[in-house]
Amino acid sequence: MHRVGITLASVFGAGIVAVGIGVVVLVVIAVNSLSGLGSGAPTPQAVTCPAAATRTVSGIAVPEGPVAGFCQERLVNAAAVIAAARTLGIGPHTQAVGVMTAIGESGLQNLDHGDAAGPDSRGLFQQRDNGAWGTYEQRMDPYTAASMFYAKLVKVPGWKTMTPTQMAHAVQVNADPEHYTKFWPEAKQVVEGLTGETVPDTAPQG
Repeated sequence: MHRVGITLASVFGAGIVAVGIGVVVLVVIAVNSLSGLGSGAPTPQAVTCPAAATRTVSGIAVPEGPVAGFCQERLVNAAAVIAAARTLGIGPHTQAVGVMTAIGESGLQNLDHGDAAGPDSRGLFQQRDNGAWGTYEQRMDPYTAASMFYAKLVKVPGWKTMTPTQMAHAVQVNADPEHYTKFWPEAKQVVEGLTGETVPDTAPQG
């Protein structure tokens, strides 16, 4: 009986030791995992654009990119937006408002489809087929679509005192007036990258 008691005690004691070791191992693993959060966390991948010769759009040199994460195919559309603004005498700040709006509406893609909110929407600015935005061909032409956007914007009372997202919302009437805010930094980078001009955060009042 005494020998059996010793054996049971030994087994019980070994079990405690094993559990203790297991706890220590788990703690070590947890500490190592936590210490690796900073270095092991995934980082955003840099955009790689297809090799392409520089294209010229209305006097604007468009590189292969990336510029603000956009490659040449989309930067060409941004250049058309900038060119349309220039034709109307509109400067860098509001050029960027147009680019911001196109990013927010289509990601600078000339989309030949709409969405659930506007199945008849088309183009960079997702302009509706409601008689206010010209023909299908006009809405699908980036330069013409941008020209229509700016033509409506400059008729809005007090547009120069508005924030970029307020300017965009005044024309687009998005369900969320602040929808475009997050695209402003990218739009500034695109306009500055394509034109070499500084984009102020507020519209000139003169």
